[in-house]
Amino acid sequence: MGKILAIANQKGGVGKTTTCVNLAASLAATHRRVLVVDLDPQGNATMGCGVDKSSLDLTVCEVLLDAVEAAQAIVPAVEGNFQLLPSNQGLTLAEVELLGQAEREFRLRRAFAPIVANYDYILIDCPPSLNMLTVNALAAADGVLIPMQCEYYALEGLTALLGTIEQIRSGANPKLRLHGILRTMFDPRNNLATEVSGQLTHHFGERVFRTVIPRNVRLAEAPSFGRPALYHDKYSRGALAYLALAGEINRREAAESANA
Repeated sequence: MGKILAIANQKGGVGKTTTCVNLAASLAATHRRVLVVDLDPQGNATMGCGVDKSSLDLTVCEVLLDAVEAAQAIVPAVEGNFQLLPSNQGLTLAEVELLGQAEREFRLRRAFAPIVANYDYILIDCPPSLNMLTVNALAAADGVLIPMQCEYYALEGLTALLGTIEQIRSGANPKLRLHGILRTMFDPRNNLATEVSGQLTHHFGERVFRTVIPRNVRLAEAPSFGRPALYHDKYSRGALAYLALAGEINRREAAESANA
């Protein structure tokens, strides 16, 4: 059964989409079956996978509104050997329509049920806000991966997100857990970044990934080419960091399976 991870942070610009696309490509490179679900109306993950969001007939919008099965809307990423459930601005319509419907927070969970066994990992790129789309992601997920910059305001945002996760866990999804905290855009020369990083590891221990994603030009460039960094410059520090993260996640999964 596939592991469903929501990649979420209520603060924008922390590397959610970069993490989703590059982690997907890196997990696929370790021979895992991976599906990326773009749950952001901006469609950045869709474009980052090389798919033209404006030319799509079927997206996650139609899936959430029960117009089609998830399998009908899934397309292959152009590079990376993983699959994509894409989105575009039409997803805003789905969010509005869902507000008036019964069991609206469970639409994504129901959509995943027939396909989850086809994948080792399903990675959901959440929008940078707590809305009905994010609630759907958290209600469907096994765990939450939180990318965050090591800066003061990020700690406040983390506290709010952890509160949201606890609310969802106590109601809609009792299996939901914090899968891990990923330090992104990290600059070790920045004293504040080092201090915040230390606070994170002190408070959250092993829930903080050992892998740290550095600031890297190649990571920033890759989306404009519609490809993960691994296929843009596989020797770049950014690409190597996400490969290391994929290895760390695979080892965690193996350890959890052995202890189950």
